[in-house]
Amino acid sequence: MDSRATLLLVDDEPVNLRVLKQTLGDEYRLIFAKSGAEALKLVKQESPNLILLDVMMPGMTGLQVCTTLKSDNATKNIPVIFVTALNDAVDEANGLNAGAVDYISKPISPAVVRARVKTHLSLVQADELKRTRLQVIQRLGRASEYKDNETGMHVMRMSHYSQVLALAIGYSEQQAENLLHAAPMHDIGKIGIADSIMLKPGKLSDEEFKIMQKHPEIGAEILGDPDSDLIKLAISVSLTHHEKWDGTGYPKGLKGEEIPIEGRIVALADVFDALTSVRPYKEAWSIEATMDFLESQSGKHFDPYLVTVFQQNIDKILNIKNRWVD
Repeated sequence: MDSRATLLLVDDEPVNLRVLKQTLGDEYRLIFAKSGAEALKLVKQESPNLILLDVMMPGMTGLQVCTTLKSDNATKNIPVIFVTALNDAVDEANGLNAGAVDYISKPISPAVVRARVKTHLSLVQADELKRTRLQVIQRLGRASEYKDNETGMHVMRMSHYSQVLALAIGYSEQQAENLLHAAPMHDIGKIGIADSIMLKPGKLSDEEFKIMQKHPEIGAEILGDPDSDLIKLAISVSLTHHEKWDGTGYPKGLKGEEIPIEGRIVALADVFDALTSVRPYKEAWSIEATMDFLESQSGKHFDPYLVTVFQQNIDKILNIKNRWVD
C-alpha cells in the first residue's frame, strides 16, 4: 500500500499535468483530472490530502470547483492551491476568497511548487494533530462524567458558560475557545477516586472527603506534562477550580488573585450549573435562588468581579442552558 500523501492535479492541458508529474511524482502519490467535474468525482473517491487546481478550464472553472469543495463538510478541509497563468492581484484575491490556501503562477518553478506543497501538507498534519488531541481531551471529559453521575449536558453547559465569561472579561476568541475545550477536564481526577466514595448516597465522612479532595491533583497527574497551551490550561483548571476567593478552598488554599483566572471562571460556571440542574440527591434550584446564592458568595467562594460579569451576561447564560437541556 502506498503510504505517501495523495495529491490531485487538475488541469485541462495535458502538458501542464506532465510538468507537475515530473515535479512531484517522486515524493507523492498523484491522481489526475482534466475537468472540474472529473476533479469533484475523484475527490469523493480518493480523498486527496491536497489539490493543485487550474483556474481557467472549460465548463466548470477552478474557482467554481473550489467553492463547491469548501461548501461541503466532507471536503472543506482539503487544502487547494491554485496553479494558473492568471497572475493579476485581483485574480489572486478571487482565488483566496474562494477558499484556496495558496496561489502559484505559471510557468511554474518546480522548487517553488515542491516547497509550497510541503508547507501546506505540514499544516494539514498539524491541524489533524490538534483535532485528535482535542478529541482525546473531550473523551476524557466524558469518562469523568460517567464516574460522577453527571450528564454530558452539564459539561457542555458549564464549558460554554466559561467561554461567555472569558469573552466578557477580555479574552480573545482563541483564548476563550481554549477555555471552552479545557473546562470539561475540571473533574477528570475523579476517575482516580474509589467508587465507594464517588457513588456513596449519603454524606461523606471526614476521611472520605479528604480523599475526595485529592481529585484536582489526580486530574493534573492524569493530564501529565503540558505539551500544548490547551493541556497546560486544562491542568490549571483541574488544579484550581475548587479554590475559593477567601482562601478556604482546596487543594492549596489559594486566595484571591493567587487563583488563576481560568480556575475562578470554571468554579463559578460549574457551581451555577450544578445548582440549577436536577441531581439524584436534589431538585434543581430556581435561577433566582441560584443568583442570590452567587451574590451571597461573592468575595467568599467567588471572585466578586466575575459574579458581576456573570450577572451582566445572564441572558447569554440562560440561552446556553436552554440549548443543552438534560
